[in-house]
Amino acid sequence: MRHRISDWDNAYANGINIPQGDRWPAAWVDPARHYREELTAAGRAKLGLSYGEKPRNRFDLFLPESAPSGLVVFVHGGFWVGLDNSYWSHLAKGAVDRGHAVAMPGYTLAPENRIAGITIEIGKAIEAAAGMIAGPIRLIGHSAGGQLVTRMICTTSPLPKAVRDRIANTVSLSGLHDLRPLINLSSNAKMRIDREEALAESPALLEPMPNARVTCWVGAAERAEFVRQNALLASIWEGLGAETEAVEEPDKHHFNVLDGMADPTHPLMQALFA
Repeated sequence: MRHRISDWDNAYANGINIPQGDRWPAAWVDPARHYREELTAAGRAKLGLSYGEKPRNRFDLFLPESAPSGLVVFVHGGFWVGLDNSYWSHLAKGAVDRGHAVAMPGYTLAPENRIAGITIEIGKAIEAAAGMIAGPIRLIGHSAGGQLVTRMICTTSPLPKAVRDRIANTVSLSGLHDLRPLINLSSNAKMRIDREEALAESPALLEPMPNARVTCWVGAAERAEFVRQNALLASIWEGLGAETEAVEEPDKHHFNVLDGMADPTHPLMQALFA
């Protein structure tokens, strides 16, 4: 059966298409705060570390009980226009419990920034965190953050070679890998994506760096466009020599697909640390 998308806003709308979807992102606030307080009290949280001159050029770093075995960087979503890194602190637990440090950067949002500018900022944040923590680096990002972490492992990555060479694996959660459809959204008045930027910042339209490894992970109950975008990058990059996997987690939607990050034994964490 042929299908053509006529309502692009609805195709990418999450909250209104999820039962009680208006619970998020507020549902993350308390558990995130409690986790920050717990690790701060234990001397295992470094909050508001600077990686640049702008107000949102800060990252939080959460540390395991012993010397870190490596670094995980989580990049949040929000369609590049909303939220900040404070909503997701509790999701560091899975990787921290596995003995890794977890950095969670903020970034300057649109419309003050363009996606290309956010890409540069995330590169600087990863470089700063990598300078503090030795060992392999693993990247994981959600939604817009999925675009940003996979952008880091393109041949046009803003990361210096020494940092790129340390990246062991990348997971894109519900990632947006082809930005061209988003030009059709009413919210693009803030995102300001044009065709030139879409071609330059869409991982699916770029080449992966040598030896790139990526898992594209999405909730099976998500909007069809997110499921399509998930499969798209894995398929294209496999043909370009990357090691890829596409996963659709049963019974998960765009928000609770993140839950596995807090559990060190969850298959999502197993994929990140594979």
